[in-house]
Amino acid sequence: MRLISDGDPLLVASTDPAVGLGFVEQATGDAQSIACGARIAEIAVEVGGKVLADRATRPGHLTGSAFVISHDGSQAILLFHAKLQRWLQPGGHADGDMNLMAVALREATEETGIAGLGVHPVPIDLDIHEVAPPREDAHLHLDVRFVVVAPEGAEPAANHESEHIRWVSRDELVDFDPDAGLERLAARAFGWFDQMVDAGTRPDAGSRPSG
Repeated sequence: MRLISDGDPLLVASTDPAVGLGFVEQATGDAQSIACGARIAEIAVEVGGKVLADRATRPGHLTGSAFVISHDGSQAILLFHAKLQRWLQPGGHADGDMNLMAVALREATEETGIAGLGVHPVPIDLDIHEVAPPREDAHLHLDVRFVVVAPEGAEPAANHESEHIRWVSRDELVDFDPDAGLERLAARAFGWFDQMVDAGTRPDAGSRPSG
């Protein structure tokens, strides 16, 4: 299974709304994602497609999330978000970039400190949720979510956006008070990994880069 890693031409930034909405369409594989995809398309029409990736856009704007799985598929990374005060997956604002796969990988790299991550190019989940960070009005995150696989031996390091970061086993996830969206994301991501292993196409981000 080929994963996309830093430097790949597929990660080039784009301002084309069709690119962002293309990722949304790829993820609409079940009733929940279809409903989210339809709402994102409605908002795109309401606000104008080009500003859908702008963090100032209301009622909401695009974000990209990454569910980062360990090399062997046994664990995932959660971080305790400094602003939202919850354990969450890495992710963040698109800030004008409609290449949401690139957004998700960039956010995963910045928030975990891990080099050599690989992202599966097809998003596995869509989620629309309200956030109310300090000193901001409540608004919607139109979240397009990807699976990212870490290289063997990778150890995360928190940055300024999180207070804590750690590997969490599949069984431990429930102890971190996940909301329904994170529970669904975890189930889909681990399920995808297991399907790849069963099919003999184990996703592999390689070994941790030296230096």
